[in-house]
Amino acid sequence: MRETENILNLSVLQPDYMGFIFWSSSSRFVLKSTPDLNKNIKKTGVFLDASVDYIKDMIITHQLQAVQLHGAETPAFCKIIKGFGVELIKAFSIKEFFDFSLLIRYEENCDFFLFDTKGTFPGGNGYAFDWKILFDYTSQKPFFLSGGIGPENTKQIKELLKTTLPLYAIDVNSKFESAPGLKKIEALTKFKNEMDEL
Repeated sequence: MRETENILNLSVLQPDYMGFIFWSSSSRFVLKSTPDLNKNIKKTGVFLDASVDYIKDMIITHQLQAVQLHGAETPAFCKIIKGFGVELIKAFSIKEFFDFSLLIRYEENCDFFLFDTKGTFPGGNGYAFDWKILFDYTSQKPFFLSGGIGPENTKQIKELLKTTLPLYAIDVNSKFESAPGLKKIEALTKFKNEMDEL
């Protein structure tokens, strides 16, 4: 999210989290400030291999409640950031295979994992990975599902929610944009209503 009016219009839908990207190479990079949100919406900063000092400064400046780490951050790094009093979401990219044993070292210092599609960009590639890979996930750590999720995926999501997988949240982005960082409120409203019926 980037545009204040768009952010406030979306906040009416009461999403659990709202993401703000603090990676300067992204077309969705936060240019200036972020508006205040209802405290029930967790303002989430998304970072890619950023320094501890930069993340700390952004947490304070933008009053972030959660941090999503989307790079090659180590478990020790996650511990430091979690120590700033935010929820810690560690993202991992999946293409055709993923070794879920790699997550064991992260479990202690992350509140959630996030599984995204491995592609040209660290995120926002606009297409989904094969969700069947998730059935190799044996951890009880709840996770966010991300990567090219659009209106056409509601049935698949419903099927996943019937399983024992600890699916915690659905992370939507590019499939609901008219431009980078500008969300289609009507489409998201319809999607949320359909999800609420699941």
